Amino acid sequence: MHKSSILIALLAVSPLAAQQPPPTPPPQTQKPPVLENPGTAPADDKELPPPKKPAVKPRPVDPEGGKVVEEIIARVNNEIITRSELDKARAAAEDDARQECQGHCTPEQLQTDIEDRRKNALRDLIDQSLLFQRGKDMDINVEPEVIKRLDQIRIQNKLDSMEALEKAVTSQGLNWEDFKDGIRKQLLTQRVIGSEVGSHITIGNDEVQKYYDAHKTDFIRPEQVALRSIEINTQGKKPEEIAELRKKADTALKRVQDGEDFGEIAKRFSDGSTAKQGGYLGIYKRGELSKELEDRVFAMKRNELTPVIETKQGFLILQVLEHYDEGLQTVDKVRDEIMDKLYNERLEPAMREYLKTLREQSYVIIKPGYQDIAGGGNSEIQEVTATPEATKSKKGRKKFLLFGKRSGDTNAKS
Repeated sequence: MHKSSILIALLAVSPLAAQQPPPTPPPQTQKPPVLENPGTAPADDKELPPPKKPAVKPRPVDPEGGKVVEEIIARVNNEIITRSELDKARAAAEDDARQECQGHCTPEQLQTDIEDRRKNALRDLIDQSLLFQRGKDMDINVEPEVIKRLDQIRIQNKLDSMEALEKAVTSQGLNWEDFKDGIRKQLLTQRVIGSEVGSHITIGNDEVQKYYDAHKTDFIRPEQVALRSIEINTQGKKPEEIAELRKKADTALKRVQDGEDFGEIAKRFSDGSTAKQGGYLGIYKRGELSKELEDRVFAMKRNELTPVIETKQGFLILQVLEHYDEGLQTVDKVRDEIMDKLYNERLEPAMREYLKTLREQSYVIIKPGYQDIAGGGNSEIQEVTATPEATKSKKGRKKFLLFGKRSGDTNAKS
């Protein structure tokens, strides 16, 4: 059941970025976001849950200061992984398992999933460190994306300024710089994965057709529409501010009508919780939208746009990304969906091979007593200690001794 958190995070990267625009995702098993009826308050005014807070990087303390020293359990080149960081990763893995299993796992399945995730937590931390360091080696700059992501978090939490977001973060006992650094690392590793792994995965039309022919029953569906949105929030705004926000919505619509990509405009203009996904809301059947919106969007064809719709929350623009007729969908209607599925099936083994290569090119040592499952199989990484000779044979980075040399050791392994 478990997939490494790195691999799960990868699925957030546009899988076909090197080949075509983002694919239309398949029908969801979970109910997509509820759209309010224009002119009325939504039945549930709750925002989607904000992104998880990045873990705060613990810092070892000088023993001369009289404080307990942070236990270092692994070193990945010049970076360290501490015991408290591992404890937090294991706790987060357990929370993830409980959320994902909610309502469709037996207690036994949940417990197995929790144990699996906890066991692999150290491996995942090492993978994250390797990818982050690779991103720095590639001189990838994600600072503009960091600022944008922070602003999206601010909007999702209905805060009026970045200072208010910083205050909210620190009030929960988190360090603001560590919070931003966690986002920076996530974005950087996603860029590395897209460039180093995703760009090398290609899916041919013959493969799509073969999959379609073998799984036709999977594509017999009720009438549905896939929707994207641009949402401009006017809550708590003064009349003059609302007038300016209406102009913003009109500008966004005009730019899409003039040929700009809806997803990119949504990322730049939308205040909605799905902005970073290009405004993608999900796939809706009849009866899952308010009557007014349903009548409007089910009468629309692929890529058609609504005008700016005024709601109690603000201004809304919808695009029908795809309109699925009832019955067997044509291969062209589900081509992107199939490509996405085939891509993701190839992603995990490709990632494991890539991470295995990164390990071989890096210096990874683990404190005796901690185990890490190596990529590419069930073999365990050897618990080793560094030697000066071994550090000279490693390429590309300055190496450091961590746990010292054991008697009888002549070579270090990683």
